[in-house]
Amino acid sequence: MKPADYLAYYATKFDTVEVDSTFYRAPSAATVNGWARKTPDSFLFSVKVPQAITHEKMLVGAEAEFRQFVETMDSLGHKLGPMVLQFPYFNRTKFKSAGEFLKLLVPFMKQFPQDHKFAVEIRNKSWLDARFADSLRSHQVALVLQDHSWMPRPTQLFESFDPVTAGFTYIRWLGDRKGIEEKTKTWDSVIVDRSGELKEWVEIVRKVHKRRIQIFAYANNHYAGHAPATIELFRDMLRTSGLPEPAKSRGKEKQPTLFE
Repeated sequence: MKPADYLAYYATKFDTVEVDSTFYRAPSAATVNGWARKTPDSFLFSVKVPQAITHEKMLVGAEAEFRQFVETMDSLGHKLGPMVLQFPYFNRTKFKSAGEFLKLLVPFMKQFPQDHKFAVEIRNKSWLDARFADSLRSHQVALVLQDHSWMPRPTQLFESFDPVTAGFTYIRWLGDRKGIEEKTKTWDSVIVDRSGELKEWVEIVRKVHKRRIQIFAYANNHYAGHAPATIELFRDMLRTSGLPEPAKSRGKEKQPTLFE
C-alpha cells in the first residue's frame, strides 16, 4: 500500500502508537490533524518530545519550545495520550549526579499541564532510585519502564523501590539496537527470542494490574526484529496467564480497559 495509508491500516490492528518522528522534528498542526483524521475515535497517540528540548538544550531555555509542542499536540484532542521526554545517557561532564539533573527537571515539570499525561525516560541506571521516582510522583509523571540492553531488569526496579509514579504506567521494549543491527536491518521477522524477557514483563504487568491503573506498552523492531510479532507474543502470554490482553480497536465506543 502507499505510505499515506500505513497509519489507517495500523489503526485496524492496534489502539495506540508511539510516534517517534516527533523526537526528530516537531510536526505542523496540519500533520497532526491528518493523524487524527486517519484513525478511529478510540485511537491514542503517544508522542516523544523533540530532542531539541531533551538532548540539545537539556531543558535549559526550552520552555517556549515545549509549550508550542504541547499546543500542537493538543490538535489531537482526546486522542492525545502520554508525551514522553526521553533523555540520553548523561556522562559526568553533563551532570555529576541525579540530584544535579533533578535541579533542572523538577522546575521544568512544574509547567506540565495537569490535564495531560507525561512520562520520563532516563538512560543513567544509577539514577534509578526512590528519590528520582518520588520526584516524578510529586508531579504525577510516569517513570518509563524500559527493556533496554544496559538498563536494570524491571524485577530489579520493583525490588528496589516503587517505580509506578503516576496514574498510568508506560512500558517500552527497546532491546539492543547495535547488537541486532549486526544481524539484520530488514525488520520483517523475529531474530532474537524474547520470550523469557516477556514472561518477566507479564509478572510486572500483573503487579501493576492489581493497582487498577492504565498501562501503555510499546515495542520497537530492535527489540526482537519484528515489533508486531513481539506484541502478538505478549498478547498470547497475557491470555495464558489469565490477564486481559491489550486492547484492540473497538470502533467508536471506547470500553474501559487497563491496557492500551
